Amino acid sequence: MKKIALITGITGQDGSYLAEFLLKKGYSVHGVVRRVATENEDHRFWRIKGFINKIKIHSASLESYASIINIVSKIKPHEIYHLAAQSYIDYAFKDEFSTLNTNINGTHFLLSAIKEFTPKTKFYFAASSEMFGKVRKIPQNELTPFYPRSTYGISKVAGYELTRHYREAYNLYCCSGILFNHESPRRGFEFVTRKITHGVARIKFGLQKNLKLGNLKAKRDWGHAKDYVRAMWLMLQKKNPEDFVISTGIQHTVEDFAKLAFKEIGLNYKKFIKIDQKLYRPSEVDSLLGDCKKAKKKLKWKTEYNFKKLVKDMVLEDVKFVKKEGY
Repeated sequence: MKKIALITGITGQDGSYLAEFLLKKGYSVHGVVRRVATENEDHRFWRIKGFINKIKIHSASLESYASIINIVSKIKPHEIYHLAAQSYIDYAFKDEFSTLNTNINGTHFLLSAIKEFTPKTKFYFAASSEMFGKVRKIPQNELTPFYPRSTYGISKVAGYELTRHYREAYNLYCCSGILFNHESPRRGFEFVTRKITHGVARIKFGLQKNLKLGNLKAKRDWGHAKDYVRAMWLMLQKKNPEDFVISTGIQHTVEDFAKLAFKEIGLNYKKFIKIDQKLYRPSEVDSLLGDCKKAKKKLKWKTEYNFKKLVKDMVLEDVKFVKKEGY
């Protein structure tokens, strides 16, 4: 019998790559989407349109316990990958209430549904390096204390603790992947990495003159989403659930990313970047660097993309995109 996987956030960057990965593994893949997504498939489903006929889509709201119960009890998945969240940091500052409500309640509802209806289901929670925020030590591993600096980071700490609680209190297979920044050509346009690569492509074709950015000195540990979804799957294949930091262990600044992106099209980034103070966060996270020794040892996980290959992949795809779509 085929393994059944349920993915929340299947239309997002990670969800789409994970769905493709699981299909290749022979899974029956189901995805949860908001009802509004089904009303505008061209806009919402662009990441999964190449294989949408191979997966089953279910309309539900993470803010509705009844709809979550209905799906989980009906499908009885072997594995649930909870990736859906309000994840854009700037929006999290502007709309703190919906960020907390969606991210915390959605996680709690799923865990409760598993406990009540499918206690054998394995649950993966997408935690985040944003939980470390104002970091206590560098690099950060599974034992590093959290100090979130955004509502999003706070909501992820709550989800992480809920996942741990259900694992320990009810003996469920629940684990969290503390994923550091991971990007790809499927990253949303509102995120700084995609803003850079899309801007570079537009500048190449004369569609814009410069690129507005905020804090160029912010340091991040950037990997490729394709590598990171593999780690998610590996976590649910272990005999016993454990939490893992997933990262590259190598740090770069936003400026490094921009410099390399412009270099891919033969331009000097300094001639095109304009600093916009409005793009600085109210409370900045200056330096994130992951220590993924545990994942390398226990999961036998390793990355296939390095930083240069990641940036090149994103720039080349955005050049194709702008050339084809004209924007």
